Amino acid sequence: MKTVGIPANAKHLAALVKQGEGTTLEFKRSTGELKQGMQTLCAFLNGSGGTALFGVRPDGAIKGQAVSDQTLRDIAQAADRFEPPTHASIHKVKIKMGRDVVLVSVEGGQADRPFTYEGRAYERVASTTRRMPQAGYERLLVERGHAKRRWENLPADGLALKDLDRREILRTRELAIQQNRITPDTSRDIGEILDRLGLRVNGVLTQAALVLYGKRFLPDYPQCLIKMGRFRGTEITGEIVDNRQEYMNAFAVVHEGMEFLRRTMPLGARFPTGQIFREDRFPIPLDALREILLNAVMHRDYSHYSGHVAIVVFDDRVEIRSYGRLPNGVTLKQLSGKHVSKPTNPLIAGAFHRTGAVEVWGQGTNRVIAACKRHGTVPPKFEELQGFLIVTFKARMVARGETDVAGAQSGAQSRAQSGAQSIRVLGVLSRDALSARALAEALGLRSKTGALKRTLNELLGEELIEYTLPDKPNSRLQKYRLTVKGQKALEKRGGEDRK
Repeated sequence: MKTVGIPANAKHLAALVKQGEGTTLEFKRSTGELKQGMQTLCAFLNGSGGTALFGVRPDGAIKGQAVSDQTLRDIAQAADRFEPPTHASIHKVKIKMGRDVVLVSVEGGQADRPFTYEGRAYERVASTTRRMPQAGYERLLVERGHAKRRWENLPADGLALKDLDRREILRTRELAIQQNRITPDTSRDIGEILDRLGLRVNGVLTQAALVLYGKRFLPDYPQCLIKMGRFRGTEITGEIVDNRQEYMNAFAVVHEGMEFLRRTMPLGARFPTGQIFREDRFPIPLDALREILLNAVMHRDYSHYSGHVAIVVFDDRVEIRSYGRLPNGVTLKQLSGKHVSKPTNPLIAGAFHRTGAVEVWGQGTNRVIAACKRHGTVPPKFEELQGFLIVTFKARMVARGETDVAGAQSGAQSRAQSGAQSIRVLGVLSRDALSARALAEALGLRSKTGALKRTLNELLGEELIEYTLPDKPNSRLQKYRLTVKGQKALEKRGGEDRK
């Protein structure tokens, strides 16, 4: 909540007036404009709070007015016409004999928004007060009831424990214990774990439980969608190099989204000053991308069937898009500075917090900016467009000397030698032959992801790995092992890293 500080004397008042009219300050010549002033205070109530000064001209000239007890009663009576009822602070500052400026202040960010004055709602846009559009009024009405009746804590009709990913729920438990965010004696019964997380209430599973741990989303929950695309050039109309759409739970969205970025972004190298070992690095720090992707998943609006998260990679940037707007009281500018955490979906965000994936202090975007600066990358740009929050990282997404994006991404042997996941697969298989499931676990993945499948097929095609049962590729006993060629490729990569 925010209000403009109340000046103690005429000098302090002059300093306040010098700031000029804006989102939290309004000038009125006198209480002859009381109705218009109250409309502006209504707009302040629906925003970040603010103060109306009666006795100050629009050009900032402080003239004051005669203020009697009746004047103060008139202001108080006018404030009674706010709905829902709220408190307005009334003060006066003496300018000269018989002339005062009256300051009326209200707090913003209140849970009772939207407020109306004489039956109408108002909003503040820069230094202008205007009637609030119906859509904005309805959104605030929804948020008024958000504390107890949110989309995430509504019952998920027909959802049963068997419809949820048991392994992911148990993984949440284990990580939460490691982070000291639940006690080690917490039951391994998945129903009790969900109760502990607030995802099951009186035996009924919530929609948050489905978002976090669901295994099947169509036809009822098409909004549990991630879109991932790589486009040649700098426009969405460019040639599509890679295009995927997957319906999956929130934890899987983060895993798959990060795998897509690792696979899509060019992996470069540099020799840090004073170091003899080469440092492989992506154009954008992975920690920064992961933080923004986590925010996109946790804080998006899940209530609309056409909502989704999207990761779009162009030649000159990466965009992470999520359906939904910023919470009221949080501005785009504040994301680059100090701001408090106001999670749209506290149950969903809480589950991620338990695993240690995020904190809850509103510092995520600040860490992203700091990570980009350390990496030598331009900090991201935040914007809202057509109902989506879009975070854009500007960076070159084409390897130096390459002009053909498709060509840069083709060539399985090149990816096997330079792609991070390919090298990890070869390294794991150098120790022992493994099934796809065991390999995924060794790589820290939930399951055999689409990215891992493609990597294995590429490595098989280049004869860097092979089946243990080549005549039965689909056998349940099938495993993968390193070939002599694969061992040599791995040794060559190791030698390069030691140069």
